[in-house]
Amino acid sequence: MKRACIVLLAALSGCGGGDFSDLKAFMEQAGKTGIQPLEPLPALKILDAPEYDPANLPDPFRSRSMKSAKAGGLQPDVNRQKVYLERFPLDGLRIIGTLDKSGQLAALVRTPENHVQIVRKGDFIGQNNGVVINVREAGLDIREIVQDGNGDWVEANASLTLQE
Repeated sequence: MKRACIVLLAALSGCGGGDFSDLKAFMEQAGKTGIQPLEPLPALKILDAPEYDPANLPDPFRSRSMKSAKAGGLQPDVNRQKVYLERFPLDGLRIIGTLDKSGQLAALVRTPENHVQIVRKGDFIGQNNGVVINVREAGLDIREIVQDGNGDWVEANASLTLQE
């Protein structure tokens, strides 16, 4: 260890030198030239802001497929007993296949709990009061009843597709 310190000290002593003439020359050169003034920035153009009137524009946060409810009209049935598939959001459910039973097409839906349920037209599904309106070989068409930003109940279309 002692030898390593001596070797390191000897190596570092060779790095020191009192000759800073190149640095002094650079500093003198930089001091003589001084600071060059910058060109002034171009004047800003004043632009007229366009008028924005959102009164006649569609609401960007409302789906185009939603139909507005009439006052006191569309509402979910809160007294109805919820079924197993209504415990899960639609994005947590996966269609893993379809069955053709007596001419009636049914879908096999896997839940996040890894249970498989048979779903037919008219069955309830999802957390937004969804009901299956059509069963296809490629998936399910679902009509949900959700609240819009104004608190009105509206119908919204959703779908689940077969995952391959």
